[in-house]
Amino acid sequence: GDMGTAMATIEAQNPANFDMFRGLSFVAIISLLAWGLGYFGQPHILVRFMAADSIKTIPNARRIGMTWMILTLAGAVAVGFLGIAYFADHPEQAGAVSQNGERVFMELVKILFNPWVAGIILSGVLAAVMSTLSAQLLVSSSALTQDFYKAMLRKNASQTELVWVGRGMVLLIALIAIGIASNPDSKVLGLVSYAWAGFGAAFGPVVLISLLWKRMTRNGALAGMLVGAVTVVVWKEFIGLGLYEIIPGFILASLAIYVVSKMSAAPAPTIIKRF
Repeated sequence: GDMGTAMATIEAQNPANFDMFRGLSFVAIISLLAWGLGYFGQPHILVRFMAADSIKTIPNARRIGMTWMILTLAGAVAVGFLGIAYFADHPEQAGAVSQNGERVFMELVKILFNPWVAGIILSGVLAAVMSTLSAQLLVSSSALTQDFYKAMLRKNASQTELVWVGRGMVLLIALIAIGIASNPDSKVLGLVSYAWAGFGAAFGPVVLISLLWKRMTRNGALAGMLVGAVTVVVWKEFIGLGLYEIIPGFILASLAIYVVSKMSAAPAPTIIKRF
């Protein structure tokens, strides 16, 4: 039916569906808002801005990035919301969705579109996965190869050796990812939430504070990354309390950066000048 019919069907299912804050405590609302902190620590997002050819292009990049995120997030909510109406009217088609609500987009596409069109739309899901995956694989591989292997283990490694180490790191990270993804009980949102918090708490405070505070030191940055990452894991696995783990991770990482930087010698004048 039309939009009015769909809204009536959703309301008939449960009037509380129209309450945005249904079942949300203050802690839950803060946890949902804290997802925004994760953007500052996502390597696959930050490298896009780092690759800008001029600072003059940043305002347009910001507008494009924010517009894109508003459209995609609104679209995701709309698909899930209208999926309630469709599968309420067609319960015989709700098999896969009733077992896993994350399949609503894929099931609606298969039901509502010609197979040729459905194939193109569903390829968008794979494209989104592949673009993020390839960026994170490359960023992780280059960090392990250049910042760890060459900087700490083999300072004089040749370019050929570094290329092969980089390939090996890509394979290793891919195998670890396959192992994590092979758990049949894992849901996409749960895995993304954990990874988002880990990246955000480990790198977000370092990125922000390095831009805003000239007194931050190398040891402070390292302390922040370690404390942020460890806090996320410990909070997620052992504490919880209903609070999204990026919040304590972000706070403790920021404190670690400040404390360790203050305990360290001030940055060299060349670093201050560069800042």
